[in-house]
Amino acid sequence: MKRIFLFLATNMAVMLVLTVITNVLGINRFLTAQGLNYPMLLAFAAVVGFTGAIFSLLISKPMAKWSTGAKVIEAPQNETERWLVATVQRLATKGNIGMPEVAIYEGEANAFATGAFKNSSLVAVSTGLLVSMTKEEVEAVLAHEVSHIVNGDMVTLTLIQGVVNTFVVFFAKVVGYFVDRVVLKNDRAGPGIGYYVTDIVCQIVFGLLASLIVAWFSRQREFRADAGAANLMGTPQPMVNALARLGGMQPGELPQSMAASGISDKAGVMALFSSHPPMAERIAALKNFRLGA
Repeated sequence: MKRIFLFLATNMAVMLVLTVITNVLGINRFLTAQGLNYPMLLAFAAVVGFTGAIFSLLISKPMAKWSTGAKVIEAPQNETERWLVATVQRLATKGNIGMPEVAIYEGEANAFATGAFKNSSLVAVSTGLLVSMTKEEVEAVLAHEVSHIVNGDMVTLTLIQGVVNTFVVFFAKVVGYFVDRVVLKNDRAGPGIGYYVTDIVCQIVFGLLASLIVAWFSRQREFRADAGAANLMGTPQPMVNALARLGGMQPGELPQSMAASGISDKAGVMALFSSHPPMAERIAALKNFRLGA
């Protein structure tokens, strides 16, 4: 119920922001009597495409804490918490980033990193991960998440998502206008039902195709974070061991908006839509990895 509420609240907030921005800029008037105003439509598509992605990034930390129930370690209360904070601090120093917040949440084995800025991020691990792995393996997972922050992966994926969203919106409306005017021969002043129906259908179809692009970038990002973990630890073997252990577990479920941030994820219906490469491929890549590469 909490996740449904967060999903609805976030989308309502995005829609409100979009409405205000497009009205203030006047870019929602891309349909004219002479046809489509393409520069204005592109501006409209860019605002629609980037606003949701950037808004989600900016609120990613509080949303992650609320949706997973992650508790930030303000003052370590036991040896495990002290070790977690010290390990993340050491890895962050090696990666030349500010100290992330460190949190623990209840759940099956998983971990994630999030945050809009390198020097104000969050690294969280599940209780399931802590009890099912050795310290060295947990450290490798933490190094993987710190590497995501060092590489700026959250921002990169946000920009990629914004770009593909922009083209989805732009081309969906172009195709919708073409179908309405040319195929259905609507000669009225305003757009007909064909425009709106085609627009919706195209956004769904183009959105699915666009998700392939985002998923591909996400998988490359995972290989890069694995390599970053190996560099931070000085050897790839702990990351290999951690991935091998994770491969034999059911990954802990994360909210859909954060699934790509986890150390592992459930296999998708199709591999092309998965945000994470297969464990075997990640392990093989690490075994062929050279430190400093």
